[in-house]
Amino acid sequence: MPQQISDDAARTTAPRPASPAAAPGAGADAPVGPTKIAVRDVSVFYGDKQALFEVSLDIPDKAVTAFIGPSGCGKSTFLRCINRMNDTIPGARVAGEVRIDGEDVNVRTVDPVLLRQRVGMVFQKPNPFPKSIFENVAYGPKIHGLASSKAELEGIVETSLKRAGLWREVADRLQAPGTSLSGGQQQRLVIARAIAVNPEVILMDEPCSALDPIATARIEELIDELREQYCIVIVTHSMAQAARVSQRTAFFHMGKVVEMGSTEDIFTNPGDPRTLDYITGRFG
Repeated sequence: MPQQISDDAARTTAPRPASPAAAPGAGADAPVGPTKIAVRDVSVFYGDKQALFEVSLDIPDKAVTAFIGPSGCGKSTFLRCINRMNDTIPGARVAGEVRIDGEDVNVRTVDPVLLRQRVGMVFQKPNPFPKSIFENVAYGPKIHGLASSKAELEGIVETSLKRAGLWREVADRLQAPGTSLSGGQQQRLVIARAIAVNPEVILMDEPCSALDPIATARIEELIDELREQYCIVIVTHSMAQAARVSQRTAFFHMGKVVEMGSTEDIFTNPGDPRTLDYITGRFG
């Protein structure tokens, strides 16, 4: 395992390839599941300003879908549409449909709290609660009533930490503050907290941008493991990362999806000249 992390870390620090002909990682060759999230004509407005323009795309289950594009192109805005985080922004308005397993998440009968149980989110900067490692992971199962006994809660915490690849490192100090962990460990703790409530979808908004190369490699390895059980959507500014971890990639530009396809096709044979210009470094 240490050798694998070292190799991945070396790739993480490698310069961006000058040509899109650089082959994506092995993750791009993996099969994807059926459509989990179907988006049709989604537009987002912040007051009088329109940030997204009639975005339509399908996101598969049991796979990693990457959103790439220059800063301010709408990637994170769109990500927040999936679990209605835009509801928390004053003046924000969303039009169009976001369907998870056929159910439109924007209808009034959908409780956003329950939606966010189904759709977990990991942010750019690790944000553990000011609680112990154990309480960070136990928080969600407690408030959602997922454990009927202390033993069951302890089992959920242990399982979640194991799935996040953190159990061996923290098993003997579960009462230590979550903030006492390293940056990479904190991000894995946040992922454990997200999966503790049995979500169906995990959203990741630049989850490695604040991490060093070795921690980044560990998170990428974890993402590759988790995609076998979850629909994962990741926003990333690193095209090398998108190529390594994702099976599908969407290129956003100026609030629109320029194109979406298999990661291999997007990086080796893009259909739009704007995509080619972006992945070869001509802008962005």
